[in-house]
Amino acid sequence: MSANNFTERLLKVIPGGAHTYSRGFDQFPANAPQILRNGQGAYTYDEQGNKFLDYGMALRAVHLGYANPEVNQAAIAQINNGNNLTRASLIELEAAELLVELIDSVDMVKFTKNGSTAVSAAIKLARAYTGREMIARCIDHPFFSYDDWFIASTPITRGIPASTIEQTKTFEYNNITSLIELIDEYPERFACVVLEPSTITHPCASNTHAGENYLHDVKRVCQKHGIVFILDEMITGFRWHVKGAQHYYNIDADLCTFGKAMANGFSVAAIGGKKDIMALGSIEEAGSERLFLLSTTHGAEMSGLGAFVATMKFMQQQPVIEHLWSYGQQLIDLFNQLAQAEGINEYIFCSGIACSPGYTTLDEKRQPCLAMRTLFSQEMIKQGVLMPWIALSYRHGEQELALTKTALKSALRVYKQALANGVEQYLFGPAIKPVFRQKN
Repeated sequence: MSANNFTERLLKVIPGGAHTYSRGFDQFPANAPQILRNGQGAYTYDEQGNKFLDYGMALRAVHLGYANPEVNQAAIAQINNGNNLTRASLIELEAAELLVELIDSVDMVKFTKNGSTAVSAAIKLARAYTGREMIARCIDHPFFSYDDWFIASTPITRGIPASTIEQTKTFEYNNITSLIELIDEYPERFACVVLEPSTITHPCASNTHAGENYLHDVKRVCQKHGIVFILDEMITGFRWHVKGAQHYYNIDADLCTFGKAMANGFSVAAIGGKKDIMALGSIEEAGSERLFLLSTTHGAEMSGLGAFVATMKFMQQQPVIEHLWSYGQQLIDLFNQLAQAEGINEYIFCSGIACSPGYTTLDEKRQPCLAMRTLFSQEMIKQGVLMPWIALSYRHGEQELALTKTALKSALRVYKQALANGVEQYLFGPAIKPVFRQKN
């Protein structure tokens, strides 16, 4: 094994070679950097100093830009304060009060270190509040937690008890009938409904209430059946609006979760919501039955919470949200104009919500194709652009859009050739694979 074969070295000491499956070697083309050294602004650098314009942005966790000075200095200040103290810290209180002030539906908050534990905490609260066990989760939204309740609803069920698999059922986004039919099939069994406010499309208009949308329909169904309404804002939070996608879509959740862009790459996530539900995890009501909610030594680590407060301050002072929407629309338009110029806009195109767009890759039969997606990513990397998906930051500007244009022109030419001649002869290595697959 050579010293610079980082994939082999990573796989030798880390199961899967990374601490998130989305960072695994099977999610990138063969010419992708095997390991990264650092990031600055909208760019990342490998161990040899090769520079890549980055549209991965730490799996969407960074939206101000890598190594934002104000955020870093705020984190360092809290490190110098001790970083983790014996009792609650001043920054812990400040951060909690800030989130309650920011998010319309949040009366109380618990911080943790990752989104999975936050969403699973919401599930536990819903079960305690309703006395029910079953979970309805949106099938169209890709990831909620690494815990069994969610993974049980994917093809990867190894190691999960059959009873757990039976407790999670799925429904379709923007299809209120699918949720109503599911609840009717299991009456008075569901503790909660969990979904994202949005991913690639906005919630559709309500069929029954003018001026409202699908999310309002979901909330009405939940209220009718005594089900806790949970919105997962790991991605939408602090991207759609500084007050969350809930504010953008004028909807209140019973419980909601945040992470990703919350602290510009520092490890902060949160569950928040209505006091009557959140207070089940409290301790001051003498004689009431206890609920062991979240109890994590590092959940309120001061450096991360300092970064969260500084991130929110930066966003309130700078037009971050406006920039994400503007740049995203420019990128969508550019991508599709160039694909149309090559005559392949029906096979590869950019779409979605402007602040968080995505691209679709189809084969010559116009079917979704991971080999073609791998080829496109491979060709973008050749031009110095890392685009496994599209996550935008405040540091993506005119220069970055121009660089992207050059890379797209080259990549789309090769894509067109692959449509005509077959993708296999253009790929350097294997096609990327779905994260949620039964077999390696």
